Amino acid sequence: MADTIFSKIINKEIKADIVFESDKVLAFRDINPQAPVHIIIIPKEEISRINNFNSKKHSELLGEMIDAANKIAKDLKIDDGFRLVINNGEKAGQSVFHLHIHLLGGRQMHWPPG
Repeated sequence: MADTIFSKIINKEIKADIVFESDKVLAFRDINPQAPVHIIIIPKEEISRINNFNSKKHSELLGEMIDAANKIAKDLKIDDGFRLVINNGEKAGQSVFHLHIHLLGGRQMHWPPG
C-alpha cells in the first residue's frame, strides 16, 4: 500500500475520529472541515484515484462506500440533505492520492460548488 496519510489511518499509525468502519471501508471526520459535517470515506483497498477505478473489480466496493455514506448521514441526522464529492487529480483538488468520498452536510449547499 502506498504511504499516504489515509494508509496510516487504516493501519492505525495515525489517530483519526472514526465514525464508521467495516471490513472494506473506513470513515472519519476531516481535520479541515468545509461544512459542519465533513466526513472522509475511504476504501481499505488501495485505489489511488477514480481514474484507477475498475467497474468489474470495484463496483461492490463503491457501493459499500455509498452505503456507508447513507448510514453515516442518517446517524448524524443530515440525511435530509448532504453532498458527496470525489475529487480526481490535482486540478480537481485531490491532495491525498487514495480514492475517497467527502460527505458534506449540516448546512445549505450552493451551486455551483466552485
